[in-house]
Amino acid sequence: MIFLLQQGQWQIFALLIIALILSLSFHEFGHAIVAKWQGDRTAEAAGRLTINPLAHIDPFGLLMVVMVGFGYAKPVPTDPRNFKSRYSSPWVAGAGPFMNLVVAFVSINVYLVLRTNGVHSEGADIFFTLLAQINLLLMLFNLIPLGPLDGHYMLPYFLPRSMAISYHRLNMRYGTIALMGLIVASIAGLPIFTYLLRLAEVLMNFIIIV
Repeated sequence: MIFLLQQGQWQIFALLIIALILSLSFHEFGHAIVAKWQGDRTAEAAGRLTINPLAHIDPFGLLMVVMVGFGYAKPVPTDPRNFKSRYSSPWVAGAGPFMNLVVAFVSINVYLVLRTNGVHSEGADIFFTLLAQINLLLMLFNLIPLGPLDGHYMLPYFLPRSMAISYHRLNMRYGTIALMGLIVASIAGLPIFTYLLRLAEVLMNFIIIV
């Protein structure tokens, strides 16, 4: 993203940062609210049951987004001992990506309704399109079952017990390393996340109902 500043594209840079902050905040809020619904109030006690970006954004994680195009927000704290069901964990994990899907759906369709009625501008065109794309990308990225990403909490529930145990052990040992390898390879030029972007573009066509 830093290249946008180098090219003098300040408006796009600012809108992109705002869209990212909002997307990450809604993602973490999704985890927090579903954790509460599943019986765990740890996130609520930590002040995370809000869409206020100040509660969710990690300064260093945001700086990484600006510098290398990849970063993170503060993980929502949970205590699985408080969950009321053995399926609470995948529900809580899936809530973040699902919230991103909801934000993408609402943002692009509201934007199209406004545009159809003549309410639009260049800045709005850029912002709402970025907001929808970023949320779809966050959803897809977090569903990758590696390291600490949400997908690793969900995949075991779709596997036979023996495979789930083996997967959990392997991910605990190698998952984060494999994820960092993907990120480094992408930064180095391997078009790994380009495929996620293309998939997000395809999904965009399915969430537009206007």
